[in-house]
Amino acid sequence: MFCKATLLTVALALVASASPIAREPAPSGIRIPLQKRGSLKNADGTFNHEAAVREIVKLKNKHRQNLINLEKNVGRQAFPEGAEIKPLATVPESFQKRGAVKLTDQEDDLEWTGKITIGSPAQSFTVDFDTGSSDLWVPSSSCTTCGSHAKYKASSSSDSSKKSGSFSISYGDGSTASGTPYTDTVTVGGVTVTGQYLAAVTKESSEFQSDPADGLLGLGFASISNLGHDPFFFTAVDQGVVDQGVFAFKLASSGSELFIGGTNKDLYSGDIEYHDLSSDDGFWQIGGASVSVNGKTEASNFETVIDSGSTIITAPTSAAKKFWSAVSGSKVYDSSQGLYSYPCDSAPEVSFSWGGKDWAISADNLSLGETESGSGECVGAISGGDLGLGSNVWLLGDTLFKNVYTVFSVDENAVGFAELS
Repeated sequence: MFCKATLLTVALALVASASPIAREPAPSGIRIPLQKRGSLKNADGTFNHEAAVREIVKLKNKHRQNLINLEKNVGRQAFPEGAEIKPLATVPESFQKRGAVKLTDQEDDLEWTGKITIGSPAQSFTVDFDTGSSDLWVPSSSCTTCGSHAKYKASSSSDSSKKSGSFSISYGDGSTASGTPYTDTVTVGGVTVTGQYLAAVTKESSEFQSDPADGLLGLGFASISNLGHDPFFFTAVDQGVVDQGVFAFKLASSGSELFIGGTNKDLYSGDIEYHDLSSDDGFWQIGGASVSVNGKTEASNFETVIDSGSTIITAPTSAAKKFWSAVSGSKVYDSSQGLYSYPCDSAPEVSFSWGGKDWAISADNLSLGETESGSGECVGAISGGDLGLGSNVWLLGDTLFKNVYTVFSVDENAVGFAELS
């Protein structure tokens, strides 16, 4: 199922951090197929408002927890300029009464999941791979509120070791999932590490019980780890079990994959345009960004967090308002969640740039579906909201990923983009 390519040696040119860098990567690594699960569209192509609200609330609370972890691990001095820990976001009462959305009933772009194993002998789990967080967690065998998810039985693994401390995640309904830290052997694709920190969750809220993934594998930096230890990929680099400190995503309707330890040359063409990280606050963050609408720049010189665990793009509230004001016929759809609509038949041409190429967002990926069947009005995949990350920070999720081959380099402390093949 998995294949390993041949390692080639490449020379990388060092340039100023403000400039895009084209680097020819060595085609090494392990391919991990990803499955698409869930949707922000209903079966008839209309916008699933409830699913989107729950996703936005989950996103806000994920990055709220990241800032809490950053303060605990490094100190408040590590916060990006203007960042602050916001109150816990909650799902509006009207949606809470209606219950959780069963995401597995739909099939279009809410999240991509893949298989990993934990323990010896191996126990298999389906996880969401998230560059916007930094912990591995799965349900514990003692969890009675974890639904039908696969559960980790620490006592069945000869490599498992229980650790002191605790793990917790805050949810949009105000509840908290908590668990116990362990170390164990973890395999992602063909890459195996030992002594990896993970959390075995003993309580889950309804927000995760209905999620198609059993758990989550964070690919961010250790400074935003709730467990306070290296995430899986950094452990893999440290233990020398990958040829390169690089991983890459292709997210699409078919053929999606995470590539560990390099890039898959079959999935992109041309050079990878790299941009050095602009912050050491724990996020895959690059600066000097701009966004254009129909060829005209509408915002520039802002920071971007590249987050595979987010479905849509979230801009600061004022920036989103300015962006949508440049789109003819746009209007506010849900002011409380920063959602806008626009005429479906005249979708704007939208692209992002970091000083190199313009990376376009397709019309299909900009639309989250019609407001209602036959309305001719589509909900846009760029929302406005305050995530607490700073007033000049945009969070770019899968709406971007679906248009480009996206590369994350620990070796070069950089994020790269390439044209999909």
